[in-house]
Amino acid sequence: MTTVIRPKSVTLNKTEGYLEIAWSDEVVCQYPLSELREACPCVECRGGHQFMGREFDPDNILVLKPSRSYHVKSLDLVGNYALQPTWDDGHHTGIYTWEYLRRLCPPEQSSD
Repeated sequence: MTTVIRPKSVTLNKTEGYLEIAWSDEVVCQYPLSELREACPCVECRGGHQFMGREFDPDNILVLKPSRSYHVKSLDLVGNYALQPTWDDGHHTGIYTWEYLRRLCPPEQSSD
């Protein structure tokens, strides 16, 4: 039986520009918003359906080079499995699942 890791808390810090998730296994991850926007998992941002899937996920969110600084206008819970941000550039179709966000946890913060 595998243990399902879920968020205990989610905090959007608009002032300092990061999303923080405290996970059920006691790991806390801080995701820089601009890099999180660059890691958007939607088909439009990925460049087509052929680039969907785990093999196209970034290995390290911190090496992404954002084209500009991004801010989150709103952050919505999608069911009990994901977050959907609305970005200041109007983009809002990316659904960041808990599994995806956990894999994106910056390496120095993750125990995975």
